[in-house]
Amino acid sequence: MPAAEAMSNIAVIQRFHTATNSGDPALVAQAVNELTAPDLVFHAPVALGATGPEALKRVWEVLLRAFPDLHVTVEETIAEGDKVVSRNTVTGTHLGEYRGMPPTGKSVGYGEIFVFRFADGRIAEIRGVVDVLTQLRQLGALPS
Repeated sequence: MPAAEAMSNIAVIQRFHTATNSGDPALVAQAVNELTAPDLVFHAPVALGATGPEALKRVWEVLLRAFPDLHVTVEETIAEGDKVVSRNTVTGTHLGEYRGMPPTGKSVGYGEIFVFRFADGRIAEIRGVVDVLTQLRQLGALPS
């Protein structure tokens, strides 16, 4: 992949993270519509009753309702071929219902790694690994 295309794909990921860090579900939904392919393949770790861009929007609605101050800090980004990998640290305060848990007011901080595959300048596929175990321990849902 030419360096310009890799930089363009990284810029798309940066735009996506800017939207998610806004805390505004409408802005996130707009970014999903603009930056993802209509036939997005989103490998979500939870059942959402939706697929593609709609599933991605629902994940962010749930996260932002539970953690209104959610912030994704990009620690490392690697682009090769049609893929961009982003290793992130996520922080937030549990102020809304999440996975059946009422708000605890507790802060969370956990890691995640996402692989984004691009087609025609848009995100076509997303695979991720999120440290949900650490997140749930910090919320008191699981023993330390």
